[in-house]
Order: sequence, then structure tokens, then C-alpha cells
Amino acid sequence: MTSREGNLEAPTRHPVDWKNPEFYDQAACEREMTRIFDICHGCRRCVSLCQAFPNLFDLVDATEDGEVHGVDPKHYGSVVDQCYLCDLCYMTKCPYVPPHPWNVDFPHIMLRAKAIKFRNGGVPAGERLLASTDVHGKFAGIPVVVQTVNALNKTRPMRKLLDSALHVHPDAWLPDLATQRFRWSAPKDDEAPPVVDGERTPGKVAIFATCYVNYNEPGIGFDLIKLLRHNAIPYTIVSKESCCGMPKFELGDLEGVARHKEANIPVLASYAKEGFAILSAVPSCTLMFKQELPLLFPDDADVKLVQQAMYDPFEYLVARHKDGLLKTDFKTPLGKLSYHIPCHGRVQKIGRKTEEMFKLIGQIVPLQLNTVERCSGHAGTYGVKTPYHPVAMKIGKPVFKAMGKNEPDYISSDCALAGHHIAQGMAQEGLPAARLQHPLSLVRMAYGLE
Repeated sequence: MTSREGNLEAPTRHPVDWKNPEFYDQAACEREMTRIFDICHGCRRCVSLCQAFPNLFDLVDATEDGEVHGVDPKHYGSVVDQCYLCDLCYMTKCPYVPPHPWNVDFPHIMLRAKAIKFRNGGVPAGERLLASTDVHGKFAGIPVVVQTVNALNKTRPMRKLLDSALHVHPDAWLPDLATQRFRWSAPKDDEAPPVVDGERTPGKVAIFATCYVNYNEPGIGFDLIKLLRHNAIPYTIVSKESCCGMPKFELGDLEGVARHKEANIPVLASYAKEGFAILSAVPSCTLMFKQELPLLFPDDADVKLVQQAMYDPFEYLVARHKDGLLKTDFKTPLGKLSYHIPCHGRVQKIGRKTEEMFKLIGQIVPLQLNTVERCSGHAGTYGVKTPYHPVAMKIGKPVFKAMGKNEPDYISSDCALAGHHIAQGMAQEGLPAARLQHPLSLVRMAYGLE
């Protein structure tokens, strides 16, 4: 059989066979890693994406004959630990992904290796706690506790303690706990306007808050509500929710992912069955329901229903505009704006919807847009971990410089964590300070809403 150089077809994805006992066979996993690594070594297109690929190629280049078979599989962990499952190699770079006969799925073999490591007890307790966002977020909204925790987290002694206990880098930016949780304080839609369905969009929205918006930056959720109200779109807050499972997924804790799935999917499926669009303002959470859970649970009909009902907020708002149902009465200029497209937004296969919204605003009020489409390096918990924070800053350096070009008035990213990481990086690079605002907040400002 003759193998062609690359794909002409769109990438396809095989379900993850994680419930099969053979999935956790260390030797079988290493054989498949060796096969894929050999293909990667001969290609090297992904070398600039993250540290996983430079580490792999350094291992190969250090062998006697410069080939993968000379690498001891015990060193593969240095590659696996640097992969944060952003999926960019699969979706944007690799010419050998399915349906190509070489069937290269680098992120999924990394996920398999992470799952084996987790099952074998190779993930420290500190990392497991760091990935339990809904556990340490429980302090949010509790008077005195919030102020105390936030103040302590800014002191060097506490940061040293976090470093020793949880391996959180002393210099990494950490989010504050919110003084009020979004789910506790979000205004109810008591005078809901009539439901107006569009050709592309359901006319009512269920908001999946996410751990980050609920516990750390509820203002993002409040601004989403303001946009929905301004556009006469009735909404509700999902009655009950758990973490989406992405932090557990990135650790390889697939049983943990399954527990969160069992808590979330029945609730979200009930909204999908009632004709709601489900919106999540964190790209990683949206991707979890759009891609990762359907690949982990391919035979679950409710997972499929939720997948079909789940929207990125700007995917929904731009589609609403195409339906002729979005107001364009923008009033406030946004000046010079540098906008970053996060990786988990890029791989949703929806196009550059936030950028489309900014361009729409720019047709009506002054807005000079600079779009940056490259990994910021933050990648969930990766960017705050002691061994990886310096690497995350290195990966993000081209983004920091690109975002600072033309001295913007605002910088923004759909991923709030990436936004703060970029702001920190720009400061370290000595670039002019710019105001950080989430894209939803910028649209609210453009509408002139308080």
C-alpha cells in the first residue's frame, strides 16, 4: 500500500476506548507511542507548538543513530508531561491524522499515557487537588474567608507554601476568589421576553456557569446576561452543575471525568430537550461538552444531545446576527484592541466568531483590531505549576509581543486565564500596560450598557 504525503480530507476523530482494559497496558501504549513518535520525528512540523515536541526531538537526536528506536521508553514521560492536550497539533498541523492510513493522534496517545500514569498512582496529591477546581472554589462568596485567602495568596510566605504543597510556581498569576458567586447572585429572568427562534439559533439560552466564572470572575457571567437581556433573549441559569471535567481530563483522571459527566449530562440534556441553547463562557468547558465527552462516551445519547445544544457565546451571538436577530446599536468606541484566540476556541471548528463580532462592532464605532492566533502557553493548570511556569512564559513570549504591538488600549482573550497570563507576560517584557477585559465585557461596553 502506498501512503500519500498528507491528508486532503478534514481531520476525523476516533472515540477513546478508555473502558477497555487493554487501554491501560503500559507496554502496548509505549509501542504505539514509539510508532507515532517515529512519524513525528520524520516530520517535525509541530516543533513550535509546545514543549512536548522539542523534548521528543531532543531525545531522538541524542541517540547514537538519531532514530526513535534508540530512545528508552522510560524517558517518554518527559514528552507526555509537557502535553496539555490543546489539540492544535491534531487540528492545525499534523498531515497524518485520520483518515490518513498512518492514523496519528498525538493528543490521544498522550491522554492514554496520562491515564495509565494516573491509574498507577503517578500523579501527586497536590496536582490532583489543583485540578479539583470545584473543591477549592467552595470558599468563594464566604465573607472574611475570601478576603483572607486572597490577601494571603499575594504574600511570599504563602506562595512558598503553595509551591511546596501544591507545586504552584511563586511567580505564576493566580485568580482571586470572588466575593459573590455567579450562581448565587445572577439576576433571574423574571420578565422574560418571548422566545424568538432563528433559522440558526434557538431563541432561549441556558447558561452553564463554569467553575471559573462562578468562583473567580462572576462579572463575565453578568456581562453575558446583560448582552442576552439587551437582545431580548430569555435565559436561565442551569439548575445544577459540576465541574466540566477538563482539569481531570488533562491529568488523565478519566474516572473523575466520568463522575462529573454523570452529574452534568442529565441536567444539561433536559435543557437541550426543551430547546435551549446552552452557553459556556470558558472555551475549555465548551470544548469538553462539544468534543471530549462525545469521544469518551460515544454511545450516550444524552451526551450527543448536549453536544448539539452547546455553544460558544460568540458562536451563538454571531449566528443570531446572521438570523437578523442581534441588535447592532453599538455606541462606545473601543479604540485599539489586541484580541487573542485561545487554543480551545480554535479547535472547536466554529471559525473566528469573537473576531467576527469585533469586526461587526468596528463597522459602527471606532475599533482598531489586532488578532493574535497562537498558544499563550497557559493551558489550564500547566502554566501555574512550578516545573512548567517558566516554559509557559517562554511559549507565550511571541504572543505577548504580538499583543503589545501598536500599544493597545485593551487586551482580551476568550480564555480569562490566558488573558491574565498574557497581561503578566506583557508586563515582564516591559510592554506598555493595557486594560484587560473579557470579550463579553468589551461587547457590553460597546453597547453602552452599565
